[in-house]
Amino acid sequence: MRCYVFPGQGTQKKGMGRSLFGRFPDLRCRADRVLGYSIEELCLENPERRLSETAFAQPAIYVVNALHWSAAQEDLPPADFFAGHSLGEYSALFAAGAFDFETGLTLVQRRAELMSQVSGGAMAAVVGVSEQIVEETLKQHDATGVVIANYNAPEQFVLSGSSEELARIKLVFEKVEGVRGFVPVRVSGPFHAPAMAPAAARFRGLLASVDVGELRTPVISNVTGRPFGPDAQEVRELLAEQIAKPVRWTDCIRYLRDAGVSVFTELSESKVLTSLIDRITTAQEPAPDLRRDLIERIKREILQPEIGDEALGFDEDASFRQLGLNSIIYVRLARRAGTVLGVPIKPDVIFRHRSCAALADYLLTPDDVAQAAAPEAPPAPLREYQDERVTALLRDCANGTLSVDRTIEAIRAIA
Repeated sequence: MRCYVFPGQGTQKKGMGRSLFGRFPDLRCRADRVLGYSIEELCLENPERRLSETAFAQPAIYVVNALHWSAAQEDLPPADFFAGHSLGEYSALFAAGAFDFETGLTLVQRRAELMSQVSGGAMAAVVGVSEQIVEETLKQHDATGVVIANYNAPEQFVLSGSSEELARIKLVFEKVEGVRGFVPVRVSGPFHAPAMAPAAARFRGLLASVDVGELRTPVISNVTGRPFGPDAQEVRELLAEQIAKPVRWTDCIRYLRDAGVSVFTELSESKVLTSLIDRITTAQEPAPDLRRDLIERIKREILQPEIGDEALGFDEDASFRQLGLNSIIYVRLARRAGTVLGVPIKPDVIFRHRSCAALADYLLTPDDVAQAAAPEAPPAPLREYQDERVTALLRDCANGTLSVDRTIEAIRAIA
């Protein structure tokens, strides 16, 4: 399955959308009518450096995200999910059919105005340490006015608070072991923090009059890290809450991975979200345990066909002798191991390494190490019978001269 993701504020830059405005002129004209100014001029020329202002940056990003979505509809396969980071959530909801382009842009424009009115705060990213270390550092240094606003990746968090407190705590974090950076974020206020509660309350009143349609494709909420439900009022409430609550991007991506998404495509000229997703998925996937996997294969694919389901619960360190294996079985195990694992294995190897764990360790040991550690006279895999004819048959079976079935028949005939 695939998910298309849309970035939020901080990705704005002069020249954004240059290759798409000419391709979708109708969308550009509709944006101009809603905003009352030329969106193309704002994005391509950045007059008076307006893209650094929240009131202009958010509408610009929403429009350019919509241009990328228009291109994706023509160029890319359908998505199974949408997600957006902070402001990008509006692009995801637009793509999913929650509202039309103009309604979404009107909401974004008003949201930007309300958020820009909250002054005296800032945001900064802490990179390199866990959530626990970030929380403990804030608590130990009494940074009560600073909170985690964005859970971007397992070792990347964005703090939100007063400019003075962030400046003070910056010096603290720069001395914390493991911190690779304390980087200011290009926003004008303490977004996704309690200080934004008044803006969220005013925005909630605006959302009350907005029609929210049924989502054609699931969209993941920044607030919950789970899909928006079918209730339009829930969508409105979560959009209002998002202004003053943290963006749980790590939870969003983990939910999508658990839901079966394997392809993430960032609809943007930025690759910020692509980088974050890579960090999240890399941290989520444990390194393969080759030894454990091999032990389970030995039980399931080599032992079980010979002795039945008892093999699946067999102690990995217990000797095969506990299973009552005789010499013929060791030969058959060696044959089966060679077939299953694709490497030649002699019966004496099975005999010498008489447990699942020991056999796995032997197979995972480099040849040069194994040879150096090998005993000079390894024990014979075949029990020396008093009847030399049986011993001869077993040796012929071990070296491949006789088949297992033929050997068994011959031994029975002797008996």
